[in-house]
Amino acid sequence: MTTTPHRIVVLGAGYTGMLAAIRLATRTRKLDVRITLVNPSARFTERLRMHQIAAGQELAHHDIPEILEGTDIEFVQGWVTAIDPTSRQVHVDGVGALAYDELIYALGSTADTTVVPGVAEHAHTLDDPRLAGEFASRLDTLATEGGCVAVCGGGLTGVEAATEIAESHPDVRVTLISSGEPGAMMGDKARAHLNKVLDRLGTVREIGVRVAKVLPDAVELADGTVIASDLTLWTTGVRVSPLATEAGIETDTRGLIIVDQTLKSVSHPMIHAIGDAAGVRQTWGQVHGTCQSGLPTAAYTADLIAAELRGKTVKPFRFGYFHQPVSLGRRAAIIQFTHADDSPRRLYLTGWAARTYKELVSGSPVPTFKASKKMTMSVQLSKGGKATRAA
Repeated sequence: MTTTPHRIVVLGAGYTGMLAAIRLATRTRKLDVRITLVNPSARFTERLRMHQIAAGQELAHHDIPEILEGTDIEFVQGWVTAIDPTSRQVHVDGVGALAYDELIYALGSTADTTVVPGVAEHAHTLDDPRLAGEFASRLDTLATEGGCVAVCGGGLTGVEAATEIAESHPDVRVTLISSGEPGAMMGDKARAHLNKVLDRLGTVREIGVRVAKVLPDAVELADGTVIASDLTLWTTGVRVSPLATEAGIETDTRGLIIVDQTLKSVSHPMIHAIGDAAGVRQTWGQVHGTCQSGLPTAAYTADLIAAELRGKTVKPFRFGYFHQPVSLGRRAAIIQFTHADDSPRRLYLTGWAARTYKELVSGSPVPTFKASKKMTMSVQLSKGGKATRAA
């Protein structure tokens, strides 16, 4: 008797989608399963290193088909244009409809360029290597003229970008613009070290006023201050794809798929949401999108599907934050250790230990993918301890 394979389609080949697909292929090797991974680009994007590309550094090129070699995962290159949960199909531009029995939604997030006027027209983002490379090319030209760069956003991405640019292009005036303190999520001592490095690199800070408008050659703040900027980088605010909402999948006000304790859509249980696309809640609060939280959701979902195909059950997803690793150029870094809810602990690292730690974190995903083709890799530093343990 001929049986039909269990069809699993994974949307998105970022950190979470890639791990989910590969881990699932390994865990279901002896089952009749067909896994398809869909992504618009054949290049794997190391989002953790986009600020390095923006500063002009050459990084390794990783091809998705090459990473997938030996897994029997089918790679489909194309943009997903629609999802039909009723017929269980996804539509891919230039490819057609792909049928699924289970869907892993890992489309991630991009910089939100719609909230502030002028951002979409005049600012650059770090959403992919091509955009970061375009920024780097303009930065090289600007450096010969001694121009100025504005980095909008004082979160960890903005801090990493500002310090990387300031260190690699000392003749460029770098201004970090933030409505709050840069690195505000860190403890006082760690944040003091961060500011010390910003001072050493000559990075100007405009703190406490939001951006009102981005102009072709300047950034206008809400209080009327105009900051000259030959090149503006936008790193604040994210948005997710509207595909889930448009498909009638239950989402929150930000478009994140609302999931249950096993990361399944509450409205369509055959859809699993992971990474930035999922509205994951723990007892301590909402999980925010990072590689640190995304990889565990991917591993959990792969293990869950494999277990359920064998008739087994899996305990609810548990996660707690462990650290905030931040590079401050190539010669400095800071590691802020955290409680499960991402609030800072007293412990932090600087110096050589922090640089080494950060590089290990940034460089670990691709080797983890490749090793996952042969074994089950641990990708979670903390399940949250008492903060996520059921009473």
